[in-house]
Amino acid sequence: MPKTFASQADLKAKKISFRKLSANCYAFTAEGDPNTGVIVGDDGVMVIDAQATPVMAREVIRRIRRVTSKPIKYVVLSHYHAVRVLGASAYRAREIIASQATLGLIRERGRQDMASEIGRFPRLFRGKESIPGLTWPTLTFRSEMTVMLGRLEVRIIQPGPGHTGGDTIVWVPSQRVLFSGDLVEYEAGIYTGDAHLEEWPNTLDRLRALKPRALVPGRGPALTTPAQCAKAIRFTQDFVRGLYSVARLGVRKRRSLQQVFAMARRRMDPRYGAYPIYEHCMPFDVSRAYDEARGIKHPRIWTAQRDREMWREIADVGA
Repeated sequence: MPKTFASQADLKAKKISFRKLSANCYAFTAEGDPNTGVIVGDDGVMVIDAQATPVMAREVIRRIRRVTSKPIKYVVLSHYHAVRVLGASAYRAREIIASQATLGLIRERGRQDMASEIGRFPRLFRGKESIPGLTWPTLTFRSEMTVMLGRLEVRIIQPGPGHTGGDTIVWVPSQRVLFSGDLVEYEAGIYTGDAHLEEWPNTLDRLRALKPRALVPGRGPALTTPAQCAKAIRFTQDFVRGLYSVARLGVRKRRSLQQVFAMARRRMDPRYGAYPIYEHCMPFDVSRAYDEARGIKHPRIWTAQRDREMWREIADVGA
C-alpha cells in the first residue's frame, strides 16, 4: 500500500461537461470529481453545491453565463464537506441555504474538515488561496422548504441521514429532476467517512419514491432516464450495504481495523476497484464502517492528525 493517500498523486485534470437535463435544469460534472447542479428559473439561478474553491466555482459560473444572464440568487449546500462548500463566495448569491443539521456540523467540525480535506486531495482544491474561510449558511431549514424561482417550484428536502447527518436534496417536481448531493454517487468511489451507514439505504428509498426522470449525483455522470436513476440509487445502496456488512462481520469476529480493511478490499475491489477515487475513499470508508459497527453512531471528526494515524494503522495491508 502506498505511504500517502492515493489522492495526493491524483493530479490529472478531468474533462468538464455541462449538460441540459430539462427546460430549467443543468448538470456540471467532471469524470468522478464533485458535481454541481444548476437551476435557471424565471427570475434567477440556483446552484446546488459550490465546488471547493472560488477559483473552481468560476468554472461553473462561466458555463452558467453561456445559457443565462440572470442573477445567481441561491446556493444550496447538500452537506458540509469542504470540497462542496468552500467555493460559495464566488457566486455572490443572495442566500446560502443548508439544513439546520448541516449548520450544526459546520459549527462542530467545519475547520477540522477543511484542513483534513485540503491535505488529502490537493487537486480538488485548485486555487485554495482564494478561499476566504468557512462557508456559513444565511438561511437554514428543518425537514423541507420551497423556493419559487418565478413560477418554477423548487423543493429543498432533508430526507434523512446518509452520507452525513445533514444531507439535503433539491427536487424540481414539475420536471422530476433530482439533485442528490452525495447521497447518490455513481460510477465513482463512494465516500462514507462521515456516514450513517445503517440508515443510508432507507434514506435512498425515499429518493427512489420520488421516481426521478433525471438525477445529478454527487459524483459520476448525470442520469437522464428513470431506469438510469434507479440504477444509480441501487449502486449506492449496494456499496453501503456491502461495506457495512463486512464491518459488522469483522467486529463480531473481533478483527482489528487493519484486518477489516483487508476483508473489505476482498469484498469490494472486484466490483468497485476500477472507479475513480475508490482507492482514496476506502481507508476512510472502512474506518467509519468499523466505528459504526462497534456502536459509535455519531461519526468521529476527521483531522489531519487522525488521517495520518488511520493511514499508519492500515498501511501494512496490501490491496
